[in-house]
Amino acid sequence: MQSELPFNPAPSTVVHIDINSCFATIEQQARPYLRGKPLAVAAYDTPNGVILAPSIEAKRYGIKTGMRVREGRERFPGLIVRTPDALMYRYVHHRFREILGEYTPEVFPKSIDEFVLYVRGTVDIRATAREIKERIRRDVGEWIWTSAGIGPTRFTAKVAAGMKKPDGLTEINHKNFLAQYGRLELLDLHGINLHLQRRLWRAGITTPLAMYRASLQTLKVAFNSVVAHYWYSRLRGWEVDDVEFARRSYGNSYSLPRPLGAPEELTPVLAKLVNKMAFRMRKAGYQAAGVYLSLSYKNGAYFNRQRTLPEALFDTRDIYKAAVKILKMSPYNAPVKKLAVGCFNLRKASGLQLELFEPTGKKFRAMEAFDRANDRWGDFVITTGTMLETEDYVPDRIAFGSPLVA
Repeated sequence: MQSELPFNPAPSTVVHIDINSCFATIEQQARPYLRGKPLAVAAYDTPNGVILAPSIEAKRYGIKTGMRVREGRERFPGLIVRTPDALMYRYVHHRFREILGEYTPEVFPKSIDEFVLYVRGTVDIRATAREIKERIRRDVGEWIWTSAGIGPTRFTAKVAAGMKKPDGLTEINHKNFLAQYGRLELLDLHGINLHLQRRLWRAGITTPLAMYRASLQTLKVAFNSVVAHYWYSRLRGWEVDDVEFARRSYGNSYSLPRPLGAPEELTPVLAKLVNKMAFRMRKAGYQAAGVYLSLSYKNGAYFNRQRTLPEALFDTRDIYKAAVKILKMSPYNAPVKKLAVGCFNLRKASGLQLELFEPTGKKFRAMEAFDRANDRWGDFVITTGTMLETEDYVPDRIAFGSPLVA
């Protein structure tokens, strides 16, 4: 019976690798004069810029991801602030993938700074994880710190990876899980946020150990959903998180350095956002049968509209045309401070079907060549003509939830 489910006795096969303070660490590796100093990588280096990654040294002053630059400097006036170098971070990500692929073919990037590996068979998984960490320090950079977590499931490995930072190596298994859970707080469990923590507290569950010892019925009362079953199994080392869900949409947004009002000013920015989004979508093997656009205005007004299309699109130019049509629907004639574009109703692309119609086939082959060139030589080596006026607008960014172009 599930009410008597024991902790999974199987040996650990999952390694979760996490680059500590990823962007900041990579900056310190590339620029030795930054090492050992409180550093923050922020979206912008202005006082209102949001901190994306504080260095290990900055964290010691209480500087956290999501803070404004001015808040960080209130905590440490000498805080060094840099803006993101997306190409460099992406290079390190791909270098990681190359090294990890030498140890197992089952490597799953979860984000720009996190990887899940399956190490099966008679291999000593702790020795393998230790060797990977040493390889990274030797072949990628001596200032690149990583934490590794080991467990029988993705969840246990991820929780273990977060238990000792920087440079940790921790395992959660059927022999030590009680002791390891006893060292954690509820918010240390991946998937438990402040809202769920409050719900668990109301059910009398205040620690991960108490959560493990709670009955399934108690968890059902706390979660009031099927999620209770997942957590009951998850905390006992049984895999419930290895499902790769299909992507529902792609999108990009940008807060403008200065508000823009005229269509001839907005359309080049829109073009660059669409270029970035369409490249990511095609690289993942999708087409889109829907486009949406939202505009936030300086005066507080907001416009949002979506269009469902009669056929799925893959060509950047076609998606851009659909977005421009929505842009022209806006009733407001005011400066825009934020613009977001996205595509939805995703469908898996099929080149064989496209080839049945020659005009579409030509477009498909053109986009393939377009993407190959940019993938090899750098983003936006080849662009649509409408992007030529973007100048410094929409700088290249990394999405935390994806290793692809943001």
